[in-house]
Amino acid sequence: MNALAHEREVGLSLGSNLGDREAHLRAARAKIVALPEVRLVACSPLYETEPVGVRPEYQHLKYLNAVLIVAAPWTAPWWLERLHEIETSLGRIRTEDRNAPRTVDVDLLYCGDEVLDNDVATVPHPRWATRRFVVQPLADVRPNLRLPGQSQTVAEILALLDASSGEVRRWKNEW
Repeated sequence: MNALAHEREVGLSLGSNLGDREAHLRAARAKIVALPEVRLVACSPLYETEPVGVRPEYQHLKYLNAVLIVAAPWTAPWWLERLHEIETSLGRIRTEDRNAPRTVDVDLLYCGDEVLDNDVATVPHPRWATRRFVVQPLADVRPNLRLPGQSQTVAEILALLDASSGEVRRWKNEW
């Protein structure tokens, strides 16, 4: 397949709140860009963020978060399978608690103009615009982007987020 002829932009949100968080995110990025016909386009700074929606015993485990923009010919279902494999290979253990601590979490934010809504996944990610830990790094690399179904740009959405969307602090520009 000629990737350039069928290439689409893909936004990925990465997070880690266990162990060497930065090393986990670096490893996830390396595995993502090593996938066939995947090209890294942009990488946001790293942000340290407060956990959102976690049990009280996990409140002290701050996240490192970032956004990657890649280009590839693959559809959302292909990405969802690969991202799950990458998370598992990097030690993510899935439990009944959706917000349990994890070595790495990689979410598919968008996949070109593709819209997917089934019992497996929703793309664009259904909660991306309410989470400052996603919107801030995405605004760093794609401020003028309008995701499918959105009337506002990423920068406009960021400007409207209130304090309840979570605190974020820039951790490192280059990683």
